[in-house]
Amino acid sequence: MPTVSVNKYDLYEALGQQYTTEEFDELCFEFGIELDGDTENDPDRPKDQPPQLKIEIPANRYDMLCHEGISLMLNIFRGKASVPNYRVVAPANSEVHQITVHEETTEIRPYVSAAVLRGIKFTQDRYDSFIALQDKLHQNLCRQRTLVSMGTHDLDTVKGPFTYEALPPEEIVFAPLNQEKVMNGKELMEFYENDKNLGRYLYIIRDSPVYPVILDADRKVCSLPPIINSNRSKITLDTRNVFIEVTATDSTKVEIVTNILVAMFSQYCDDPFTIEPVKIISSHNNESRQVPNMTPRSTTAEVSYINSCCGLQLSASEICTMLDKMAYTAKPSSSDPNLLDIDVPVTRADVLHQCDIMEDVAIGYGFNNLPKTFPGKSGTIAAPLPINKLADIARLESAMCGWSEALPLILCSHDENFAWLNRKDDGQTAVRLANPKTAEYQIVRTSLLPGILKTIRENRKHSLPIKVFEVSDVAFKDEKLERKSRNERHFCAAICGKTSGFEVVHGLLDRVMAMLSTKVSETGAMEQEGYWIEETDEPTYFPGRAASIWIRHKNGDKQSIGTFGILHPSVLEKFEIPYPVSTLELNLEVFL
Repeated sequence: MPTVSVNKYDLYEALGQQYTTEEFDELCFEFGIELDGDTENDPDRPKDQPPQLKIEIPANRYDMLCHEGISLMLNIFRGKASVPNYRVVAPANSEVHQITVHEETTEIRPYVSAAVLRGIKFTQDRYDSFIALQDKLHQNLCRQRTLVSMGTHDLDTVKGPFTYEALPPEEIVFAPLNQEKVMNGKELMEFYENDKNLGRYLYIIRDSPVYPVILDADRKVCSLPPIINSNRSKITLDTRNVFIEVTATDSTKVEIVTNILVAMFSQYCDDPFTIEPVKIISSHNNESRQVPNMTPRSTTAEVSYINSCCGLQLSASEICTMLDKMAYTAKPSSSDPNLLDIDVPVTRADVLHQCDIMEDVAIGYGFNNLPKTFPGKSGTIAAPLPINKLADIARLESAMCGWSEALPLILCSHDENFAWLNRKDDGQTAVRLANPKTAEYQIVRTSLLPGILKTIRENRKHSLPIKVFEVSDVAFKDEKLERKSRNERHFCAAICGKTSGFEVVHGLLDRVMAMLSTKVSETGAMEQEGYWIEETDEPTYFPGRAASIWIRHKNGDKQSIGTFGILHPSVLEKFEIPYPVSTLELNLEVFL
């Protein structure tokens, strides 16, 4: 969890109350944060530095990564403040500022958002907090600036409208922040290469043929995201109007970061909690939007769900009171007495489901106040899932037959899963990784064979025969499901030796099927329950040395549940196995 250091005296002043360390620790616990330390009596604290409170913030509460967010949320929790009414108001005497996005930015950093804080008043503490919040967001939500980066500028030193472009580094010329020397993009990369702070971000754009850049109306550089701003637009304590631009590779997080930054510091504007919008125009598709959108999100939650999870019997109105303490705006639904109509604060992007709302109700009610009851009606006796129990039967019987269990990875390369097994990919079977880091991990396997064969390959110098098995999941695309994929539990075994071992895997098949209470169907005739094998010409196996496994259910339906046979020599060659191998693969899901 991120740790935020705040001025102890300033925070207590904002809370309107003085606390002992123990009292403030208790308040933090009640709200769901944690006091990590108080430097009041720290002998190593410089005498000219006020004592600091080090507060651990939950990883999901990006709105509390600064003094402003902590004090605001604690005041609302204590009933000392109301939920701010954030307003986006266009300037009365001038046009809304614009950023025109050029098509070339799609190659490097395609998304941008912005806002203006008009009439803001900085003190040294406010300025430090403003910079610190950006640093905390960069390290956490922005993932070290790879997803999102922020640039803040003195609006009075630049001239709109602005453009967001992607240019060759030689064409980007400016003096970076706190530097007098003018340099181009290439020179800037060399200049900051060994810098302890900025050097770690250079790789994000360094090897790109174009760099993203924000330009003002005079084609002067405002910033080179995600690296550094221009010295010309540097913010000082005398800055009264702040132009904020946020660039990103993620369209959702770019708006989240913008909203959090302006929500925390708009309270220091002449008109508190007022933000001036910026119009974003995409020149390549003629789309435009006005940002930021500070409208709370509307959602619903079930009264019965919240009460059942918390062990309470609160009315809808009482739950609304608890949510008010957590900065929500809630009221009982007019359409359903079991529902609440809730407005989620614009800074709470972490609220995704009613379980998140339930957690905040519990915090508002007080974790220590929740009733302590013995789990009677809700008590359960642990039992394995049927599929896990089934898998354990196959696993135990294989081990007792002298086979060793292997546990390879669930990811494999596309060729290992298809081409190396002489199988074709129809494009509708395997789940692909969108951005695989290596060629070895491109898809989620649809068969256990690749992992088993790689295990044999890596152990081929051991004494023969090598008998290994695996009971694990494979995955398939399934457009009918919400998640668009499904898992299947498979059983796979392979024997590698100086002879094919076909009869050995056949014997293992009979043993496993017997333990799964499935008898042999001698003829495979209609209405005769059981399993049987039929010859198959699957190209993974040697011609004439492979069989498919069929099962007939009680209702008379038959189904193919697997295959076994001697692997084709081309398969062995691809996996670099110099000895014959026989394999067996079963779908265990059909036995449930």
